[in-house]
Formats: sequence, C-alpha cells, structure tokens
Amino acid sequence: MNLAGKVVLITGASSGIGAAAALKFSQLGAKLALTGRKVDNLNSVAKQCTGSAGAPFVIAGDITKEADTEHVLKATIEKYGKLDVLVNNAGIIETGTIETTSLEQFDRVMNTNIRSVYHLTMLAVPHLIESKGNVVNVSSVNGIRSFPGVLAYNISKMSVDQFTRCVALELAAKGVRVNCVNPGVTVTNLHKRGGMDEQTYAKFLEHSKNTHAMGRPGQASEVADAIVFLASDSSSFITGASLPVDGGRHAMCPR
Repeated sequence: MNLAGKVVLITGASSGIGAAAALKFSQLGAKLALTGRKVDNLNSVAKQCTGSAGAPFVIAGDITKEADTEHVLKATIEKYGKLDVLVNNAGIIETGTIETTSLEQFDRVMNTNIRSVYHLTMLAVPHLIESKGNVVNVSSVNGIRSFPGVLAYNISKMSVDQFTRCVALELAAKGVRVNCVNPGVTVTNLHKRGGMDEQTYAKFLEHSKNTHAMGRPGQASEVADAIVFLASDSSSFITGASLPVDGGRHAMCPR
C-alpha cells in the first residue's frame, strides 16, 4: 500500500487511533495534516512521523467550532494544494441512559461525533472530487450493535455509519469512496476522558476478554492498519462499507 505523495488530513490526531493512523500513513510516504485540540500532543505525534514525505503539518483546532473546521481545511489546501484522504477520527464518549443523559451531554457528543464530521466532509468534498480521493470515518461497534449505558454515543456512531453509506452513494459516480471502520474496545484514552477512573478502566479491559471473540481488546495500531487499507488503492472497489475491527464482537450475542 504505497501512499507516497498522497495528502491525508486526520482529525483527533493527538492520541489514540488518530495518532496511530498518522504513524502508519507516514511510514507509507503520505503527506500529513494533523489536527486536534492539544497542540503539544500533536507536535509529539508529528515528531514520531519520520516518513519520506517530511514532517507533518500541524493545525491546532476544535472541530466542534465551525471557524476552526473551516481554518483546518483551508490551511491544509494552502499548504499542500490538494487533499486525497480525509480521516474523520475525532470523537468523544459520555456515559448515561435515557434517564440520566442530559441534553447538554447529548449535544456535546453529537456535535463532536457527527456534526463536525458532516461539516468537515462537506467542506472537503470539492477537493476530494478533484483528486478522486476518499474518506475514512472512525465509527464504532456501537454503530452496528446496541449497548446500554452510553446512549448518546451509540446514536452518534450509528449516525456515522449511515452518513458513510449515504455519502458513499452520492459521491461514487464522482470517483470518491467513503468507508468507515468500527472498532471494538480499543486501548486508548477515550474511556478515561469519558469519566472512567483507572480501576474501572482496568476492569473494563478485563471484561473485554469475554465480550470479544478473540479474547482481548484491540490496539490502536490494529485499527490504523484498517484505516490505511481503506484509504489506499488496495480497497479501490470498496465504498459504503462499515468494517468491524473488533475481534469479532459485532458477531457475538453474549448472555
């Protein structure tokens, strides 16, 4: 999978799956634009990207803010002159049921996990049509299966899957592919940022041995491998797909 010369914009690139994807794309020769809210973390990731295309272009920003999103896309095009791949990775999780999830929580999750994806993709589409490029969205197994206790997150990721399919159909005739990956439990900072303490998170990972057919949680690098595959010409006849990268969790019916 040679991505030499391809310009790749990754959101939420300061940690977790976004950072792992940046490293993979860099290794394959891509020119990177990395964005996120924590500039120190972005710079740290950028220093680890030592591929042949040179240092990534770092753009700090909060993609829930329309002006920031517009700036991220504009700066990327000004820097590289084109866009070949958009990786919509940034996302958050919050716990809560229909009885306990406030509208403020709901709006926060939906604004980050789907509204920002919609906005940035909308802005990027003319450039992707020009380059015959593609989009890879980072969804979740929660987009294909239902789980209690994370209601807003479930809804947001289901929306990402539907968004992926609809936009794939709309852009296929224009040469643009759109796919998503659906990770299972993956070892990142997502759940800790969502409120889990160290002890609860350790129990959560231990429980993953029972909820995933392969008997373990996933690693960010494993999800990154799938992202790079969908972004590359190795998947040239794949569009509108939701690819589970979840150790078989989507296929299970645990009781």
